[in-house]
Amino acid sequence: MIHVITGTDTDVGKTVATAALAARELAAGRRVAVYKPTQTGVQPGEAGDAQNIAAWLGHPTGLLVAEGIRLREPMAPVDAALVEGGSAAVAKLPVLADHLARITQLAADYDTVLVEGAGGLLVELTAAGENIADLARALGAALVVVSRPDLGTLNHTALTLEAAVNRGFASGTLLLGSYPAQPTVLHWSNLENLQQLAARHGWHWAGAMPSGLVAGDTGKSLLTAGMALTQLRAAAVR
Repeated sequence: MIHVITGTDTDVGKTVATAALAARELAAGRRVAVYKPTQTGVQPGEAGDAQNIAAWLGHPTGLLVAEGIRLREPMAPVDAALVEGGSAAVAKLPVLADHLARITQLAADYDTVLVEGAGGLLVELTAAGENIADLARALGAALVVVSRPDLGTLNHTALTLEAAVNRGFASGTLLLGSYPAQPTVLHWSNLENLQQLAARHGWHWAGAMPSGLVAGDTGKSLLTAGMALTQLRAAAVR
C-alpha cells in the first residue's frame, strides 16, 4: 500500500503524522519505507524529515527512510534549486519518472510506503511543473491531507480538498495535525467544521493528532497517536 502525505500548507504536521503512521504500521508487523521526494532547507549531512522520523522511532528494524534529492534553501523545490545552482540545478531535479521508479521499487520491497510531500498539494516538485498530486495520481496512491487547527484552516483545507477532487481523487483521508492540549472555542469549532468538510467532499476523517508528540518518549507517543487515528482510506482515483 502506498500513501502520499501532503498538507494544506507548510508546517502543518506532515512529518509528525507520517511518523505516527509509520509507527502504527511497524507495530502491526509491516515493513515500512518513508520516501521524501524533495527535502529542502537542509544542509549536507544534516538530518531531514525522513531522518528525523527514523530517529523519533528509534531506528527500528523494518523501517527504511530515503530522499529523492535535498536542497539547502527552505523554499519550494524548483525555487530552491534555482537559488542553489541556477537553471542548471533546476534541470538536474529528478523528473516524475525518477520518483515513480524509486517508489515502485520501494513498494515491491516493503509492505507500506509513505511518501511525504514538500509544502502543500500543488507545490511543484519537478522542472516540468509536476506536483505531489500528479505523483500520487501516477502511482494510483491513496492521498492523505494534513490540516492545521488554527484560524484560516477552513479556507486552506477547502481549497486543498477541492483541488484534490478536481484532480481525480474521489476520496482520500483528512486528518488534523498538532491539535492543542487546551483547545480554544476556535479549535473546537474548526475540529467540527473540518470533519463536516471532509464528509461533504466524500473524504474520510481520520481524527486529530495532539501537539507535542516529538517531545519526551517520542516513539511511544507517536505510536499512541497513530493507533488513535482511524484507518486511512484506500486509493480511489478516478
